Amino acid sequence: LVFTEEDKYGLYSNLLFKYFLAEGIVCGHDLFVASAKEHPDNILKELPAPLLDDSCGKELGDEAAAVKSEDFQDSMKIAWRYQNLPKIETSPTTYTRFGHYYDISKKMPPELCQSAKLHSFYLHEELPFEPKMKTWNMNSGYARLLQCIQRIISQEGFDGSDPQKKQRNVLRIGIQSLGSILWGDDVCCSDPPEDPQSLTKFLYVLRGLLRKSLSACIITVPAHLIQ
Repeated sequence: LVFTEEDKYGLYSNLLFKYFLAEGIVCGHDLFVASAKEHPDNILKELPAPLLDDSCGKELGDEAAAVKSEDFQDSMKIAWRYQNLPKIETSPTTYTRFGHYYDISKKMPPELCQSAKLHSFYLHEELPFEPKMKTWNMNSGYARLLQCIQRIISQEGFDGSDPQKKQRNVLRIGIQSLGSILWGDDVCCSDPPEDPQSLTKFLYVLRGLLRKSLSACIITVPAHLIQ
């Protein structure tokens, strides 16, 4: 569970938030995007374009090609000394690349986004259809979000305590601007607030869900609103 403090202009936290989601799509993970400010569909449309292996040469330019050529020439100078020696396995047989590079000036292709399994939660579409609830003694927005996360973890096979027959995957959860008034949390605008512990209770329950599931979560928090 990773918290990112939003700066007043929302630039750096928003960029990191989108990187996290984009990496999930490239790695074939499931995504769950929750927001009370921006519709999740619009967030996904703004993800940066990955520099995939087949296009890295074009994207990085001639400089990378020149370095590679120089390395090849150096390796050829010493290769003849070892050509008759037996080969020894000095590295793992499989290599997994950690992370990818992205071009923030370009948007991720729609077909790549559509290839991922996406789950979304937009608070203003969820609340009108249900009466207000006080589950876990917290405000309605947080309670509804927790129920949705809990349902996806259980139904989509991410519950680590429950043996799954299908292939394992990872759920990446992104929650935008948690703690703002848009979530129905008055901790940033009322003195004293009606329920000052709603956010804390939400985080305790969320941490419990994450600990027993195959999931990772990033949350951006507008700390400048909460004095």
